[in-house]
Amino acid sequence: MKVSILIPNYNGEKILDICLKSLYSQEYEDFEIIIVDNASTDNSIEYLQKLNNIKLIKLDKNYGFSKAVNEGIKAASGEFVVLLNNDTEATKSWLKNLVQCIEKDNKIFSCSSKMLRYHEKNLIDDAGDEYNILGWSYKRGDGKDKLSYGLKDKSIFSSCGGAAIYRSSMLKEIGLFDEDFFAYLEDIDISYRALIFGYKNIYCSTAEVYHIGSATSGSRYNGFKARLTARNNLFVIYKNMPLLQLIINFPFIVIGFLIKFIFYDQKGLGKEYSQGIFEGAASLKHINKVKFSFKNILNYIKIEIILIKNVFIMMVKA
Repeated sequence: MKVSILIPNYNGEKILDICLKSLYSQEYEDFEIIIVDNASTDNSIEYLQKLNNIKLIKLDKNYGFSKAVNEGIKAASGEFVVLLNNDTEATKSWLKNLVQCIEKDNKIFSCSSKMLRYHEKNLIDDAGDEYNILGWSYKRGDGKDKLSYGLKDKSIFSSCGGAAIYRSSMLKEIGLFDEDFFAYLEDIDISYRALIFGYKNIYCSTAEVYHIGSATSGSRYNGFKARLTARNNLFVIYKNMPLLQLIINFPFIVIGFLIKFIFYDQKGLGKEYSQGIFEGAASLKHINKVKFSFKNILNYIKIEIILIKNVFIMMVKA
């Protein structure tokens, strides 16, 4: 089996049909579908058990995205693993183009899809993710016209885990998704780790998939997301930055968190964002840092340059 497509699911009964039908119509056919259900309380299980062309893994409670994905990876047999949200609809050439993209270079760890808005199909939802020295992650091309943005493949900081392909052998080398994250920024974390190891993350301009967005968690901004985003961002920074880099970047990180707090406070979510910061700080002692190695020193320097550069790119394109 060349490709294993993993779909984490929680209460996705009403949207899974769209996603699965689009997979059955793919031009590329050498793949298996693995759905990991996070103890859904709707009729997802009953619906999925009627299908005979998928592997279904049922978890006993809602462990979140990272745990679900990891269980799927452990059960996967493919040379490549594709993560796909349950609220997506893939174009017919999507998987073929993703595979072609990652096979171009054996140093590529992941390739991110060109995610388009489901209800505004001419607009981009996500063209790969970036991260900067302020500790902010952001979606490339969000709201841009698909005919004028993201027309070429490009090196990016991180693939969006909502529709991305990963090299299985490298997952075994650098480790799976961090289950302490539960949800949000786990894709930034694992892509950051890949960069430390000297691998690449690429945006694939021809792999188009439509994304409904927030179909599982609710609205774009909510207390749950505000809290976990703040907490997990602390995890990303602490895990992946060596001590010296943390010291150098500390003032910028503090400024970044203050600005984000003001942003969420204006949306009535300042309390939840603050809770996430305190929760994250209290949990750092339990977080496993990426082991520093001098052989990766040039990679750390390259990453630092990217983190600084991305602040200015974000400001110019804001």
